[in-house]
Order: sequence, then C-alpha cells, then structure tokens
Amino acid sequence: MAELTALAKALVELDEEQVMELVKQKLDAGEPAMNIIKECNEGMAGIGKRFEDGVYFLSELIFSAEILQNVMAELEPHLKESDQKAESRGIVVLGTVKGDIHDIGKNIVATLLTGAGFEVVDLGVDVPTEAFVEKVKETGAKVLGMSALLSFTYPEMKTVIDALKDAGIRDKVTVIIGGAPCNEQVREFVGADYYAIDAVTGVNISKQVYG
Repeated sequence: MAELTALAKALVELDEEQVMELVKQKLDAGEPAMNIIKECNEGMAGIGKRFEDGVYFLSELIFSAEILQNVMAELEPHLKESDQKAESRGIVVLGTVKGDIHDIGKNIVATLLTGAGFEVVDLGVDVPTEAFVEKVKETGAKVLGMSALLSFTYPEMKTVIDALKDAGIRDKVTVIIGGAPCNEQVREFVGADYYAIDAVTGVNISKQVYG
C-alpha cells in the first residue's frame, strides 16, 4: 500500500486539530479541493480497515464521520467555486425506514461509502416508501441501503421492496438492509438481496455491485 500523506495519516489517527490545520494550509496554498478529498478518502479507507481489524470500534467510526463532515464544510465553498466533480464510483441511496429515527449506523455507512468514492444520496430518517422509490428512479442508483434499529419497523423494508416491484425497478437495484434487529431471517422476510452485519460489509457489497 502506498505511503499515506500527512493529512490521510492525521485522519486515520483521528487527530481532528491536525486534520483541520492541514486542510486550511492546503487551501491557502491553492491545493484543489478535490485533491484534498482524495487524501481524506485514503484516510477513511484506513479507518475502515482498522474497524475491520477490530482496532477501532463504533465510537471511533462516529468520531471519524464528524471530522469528515467538518472537512467537507470547509471545502464546500471551494468545490462550488471551481465546479469540480469527483469521478463517482456509483450512486448509493440510503435511508432509515418510516417509523424509525435512528441514524448513527446509517451515517457511518454514508461516511465510509463517501470515503470509498461513492456518491451517497442520504434520505435521512423516518423515510416514507415513496421517497425511496422516487429517489432510486431519479438517480438510477444500483444500490439501496435501508436501516432499521427498531424491530417493529422492519416490515417497512418489505413495503419498500414491494413498492420497487410495483414500480418495475426491483430488478435494477440491489437492496441491502442493516441495523440491530436485522439478520438473514429478516432479509428473507423483507426480500432484500443482502444483510450487512456492519458498515464495512455494506461498503464491500456496494463495491461488488458496481464492480
């Protein structure tokens, strides 16, 4: 693996102060925002690896997501100025199903997907069925990720999948489900393609789908 840059290293080490300092220095020196995002993506990949290896846990992933959010807020105006667009690996639509307002797991998945180069369309929490279907249609996303932390809401996942069938687009999108009450039995019941036991699994499935 290539040697990490100072910025990517600082991100892997979760050194927020150093990350923000380096981002500001790079912007002041005229570094294109997309280059900075590329370095951050390498750092996020390193964080994902540490999580996979059991070195980092949920709290570290949440913290890394916060740091990345702050970096993106800093870069946003510069991205608009230069109208730079990263070459996306593919579009992934995410959301927590209707009746559930938990979003920590979903946000971690979104952060790791962004770090892996995907364009993430995050619909947020308590998402109605129609919103999932409309967004998949509109974006042409090949991956839809649905999250539920409350067991009584997972029938909502089935409702969404049935609605995708009714809309004639079920065979065009790979559906991944995740969240504490989910398992293989739930996946079978709702008719999803995959159950992701954790955020990294969700990212790896998305990579497979988009080849």
